Amino acid sequence: MKLKILNVVGARPNFMKIAPIIKEMRRYPDKIIPLLVHTGQHFDREMSKLFFKDLNLPEPDFYLGVGTGSHAVQTSKIIERFEKILLKVRPDLVLVVGDVNSTIGCALCAVKMHIPVAHVEAGLRSFNRAMPEEINRILTDTIAEYLFITEKSAGANLLKQGVSRDSTYFVGNVMIDTLLSHKEKACNSTILKKLDLKKRNYAVLTLHRPSNVDERQTLINIFDALNDIQKRIKIVWPVHPRSKKMLDKFKFNGAISRMANLKMVPAMGYLDFLKLMTDSKFVLTDSGGIQEETSVLGIPCLTLRENTERPVTVEEGTNIIVGQDRDKITKESLKIMCGKFKKGRRPRLWDGKAAKRIVKILIREGRK
Repeated sequence: MKLKILNVVGARPNFMKIAPIIKEMRRYPDKIIPLLVHTGQHFDREMSKLFFKDLNLPEPDFYLGVGTGSHAVQTSKIIERFEKILLKVRPDLVLVVGDVNSTIGCALCAVKMHIPVAHVEAGLRSFNRAMPEEINRILTDTIAEYLFITEKSAGANLLKQGVSRDSTYFVGNVMIDTLLSHKEKACNSTILKKLDLKKRNYAVLTLHRPSNVDERQTLINIFDALNDIQKRIKIVWPVHPRSKKMLDKFKFNGAISRMANLKMVPAMGYLDFLKLMTDSKFVLTDSGGIQEETSVLGIPCLTLRENTERPVTVEEGTNIIVGQDRDKITKESLKIMCGKFKKGRRPRLWDGKAAKRIVKILIREGRK
């Protein structure tokens, strides 16, 4: 019997995580029927198409088109529409990745229909329940049957939550599978030429979390630091739609326009951004995945949050938590520009083979 597996994506970070898994599943046509569901949680369809092209992802078998909305509205739409797919397909397993609303919505819907759930990137914890992603992680891990972890701390978190060791599998990091398999292709990107940038002569900024962009005073603190930094090095900022919306709301555009070395650019595809990040001097971010990618690339990373659910990037990688403190952000940036930064090392099993391990386990366990 072939295993019919529904793989779920919803937002941009999911695409990088699901791509190597789908690719690996397709290597076993006699054992797996891999189907792809795109919930449409990320509402920029053109950007989604660009990522699918960059990552060589197949067209989704099902597109739910849930769009934007509050957490309640978005999650309820996902559950309602995903249920219809489950009734139609009757899969043997639902595989979800990460920590977005699509993750918990589809996992919850599946488990209530007695369909096993596999959670890729399980066990990560920031211990900050004000983050909606933290709630999604905890709940998904509670109901999943297969929990695939990227680092040892995640396994310890799951044990404390009462998850059996027998359900937990340390497989590595599928985000890094994607990075390593696309790094050479990204070298051909012309994004540096397009933006008139020179290698190691600029920093990259990503900023999108509500805890940062939805709070006026927090944004002021961050932009005060960015103003100090951009006097010494160019900062390139691919602007997230949420950030753009809040900048307009808080009337920050005038202040930003006076920062001559802060270059705001539209959000870009995976290959262009990977090239931008790879050739940068350092990265300032509030993204989880970028903390992981910079650690593997050996690029210094300053995380604009008070905590991280990926502690291995701090303990072993190139990541430093600076929060939203102007002085700390500026101080750590200056140290990097002076050549004083920790080199870090690649965490265990972040070797580009995580998807192979995941699929091998699913085939083995699914045949029991």
